[in-house]
Amino acid sequence: MIQDRVSPFKSLLKEHTELRAQVNTNRAVTMLNGNIVSNLRSEESGVSARMYKGGVYGFASGAEYSDENIRKVILAAEENANFMDSRIKKNKPMLPTVGTGKKELLKDVRDIEQKQLINFAKEIDEYISKTYSDLASRTIAIRCDSMEKLLTVSDGFDSHSLLPRSFVYIFLTANAKDGTPVELYKPFGGFGYFDEVFEKPESLHADIDSIYTDLMKKAEGVYCDAGYKDVVMHPDLAGILAHEAVGHTAEADLVLGGSVAVHNLGKPVASQLVTMVDFAHTALGEQAPLPIYVDDEGTPAEDAVLIKDGILTGYMNNRESAQHFGMKPQGNARAYLFSDEPLIRMRNTAILPGKDKLEDMIASIDDGYYLTKTNNGQADTTGEFMFGVCMGYEIKNGKLGRAIRDTTISGVAFEMLKTVDMLSDDMLWTCSGMCGKKQPMPVGMGGPAIKCKVSIGGR
Repeated sequence: MIQDRVSPFKSLLKEHTELRAQVNTNRAVTMLNGNIVSNLRSEESGVSARMYKGGVYGFASGAEYSDENIRKVILAAEENANFMDSRIKKNKPMLPTVGTGKKELLKDVRDIEQKQLINFAKEIDEYISKTYSDLASRTIAIRCDSMEKLLTVSDGFDSHSLLPRSFVYIFLTANAKDGTPVELYKPFGGFGYFDEVFEKPESLHADIDSIYTDLMKKAEGVYCDAGYKDVVMHPDLAGILAHEAVGHTAEADLVLGGSVAVHNLGKPVASQLVTMVDFAHTALGEQAPLPIYVDDEGTPAEDAVLIKDGILTGYMNNRESAQHFGMKPQGNARAYLFSDEPLIRMRNTAILPGKDKLEDMIASIDDGYYLTKTNNGQADTTGEFMFGVCMGYEIKNGKLGRAIRDTTISGVAFEMLKTVDMLSDDMLWTCSGMCGKKQPMPVGMGGPAIKCKVSIGGR
């Protein structure tokens, strides 16, 4: 646990200044066909200060966590802010106030021995090897990371926060009859330390069996007929769509840079069935995948409603952009390492569920596809997106047909969302990935199954 050396320096913080101590830990084990190919432990820690003055920021950081270095970092940030202000002279007003308070640590800081991760991976590998000897290859990757932050601010909420994540990734590869390799993978896990998330290796056996079954169907699968098709997207695709294709366009710094959202505030960008929210810490009555209570500017975190009944209603902001747009800052400023400045980032972004049943959604399609797994995705600030689809099924006359091989889907998010005519009444979350906007950042994303129209690739 980080020793509190920063709060005694609160009296030195001028204008709007953030003083943050931080420790990032990473633990990783990878096994390929029974052999350990990586075994990693790393830790990055230090302290940083950032001061806002007249529309510019001064930032400084250092790896040494001592009273002397904390004082140096504060003074350096102030000097940098004064220098920038004297040259640029934006003459902007002070940042909006967000109240004062303190949020204490909600979870104990712990660590997991590397031996525990290795033994878990070995048992999973042994099960796969003995049960499915016809596989071409198998990989088990265990990843555990955490971000602990101790924040003191001149104005706003002080906080002590912790975000641990633990995941097991299973990769299985088989050879199709034509000799072409086909692969499927799936992450398991979520928020918490490894022994909190995973009780024993046997708990994953049924899920591994399911991956293998899908892989064998994919090995005998067919290529899609390219075109503009009716599809049902599994919640996994809904989540990445919410994050990549829509969420980034509504981050206020990208809006200021000219994203498609700049001219669409208050306008319809989706069907009336679609509501999309960037949740702070609680979603639909339960803890969000990665709960954020105070951001790295000391702003208490609140839910940011981005789309309401098809209308683009807001952006995700830091304090500065909120002031520019006349909006309320809701805690979206986050930094990945102690040496990073906070950027506007998503937290737990999701399309809300509807009222339909998955079987009815599939039954409503005469000729289309049910897309169940994605392996990558990208989008730009125009809302144009392209996602890889690594598992799915034909839909013929309202019934599932053959599995499909790898393909892609593409479109423009705000146009595609206008074609949504059914949403399932359940939803799934994932928080296994990292968002790569300038800095990596753990994020949560989710949604229901979505029925819509999209362009799909062929062979």
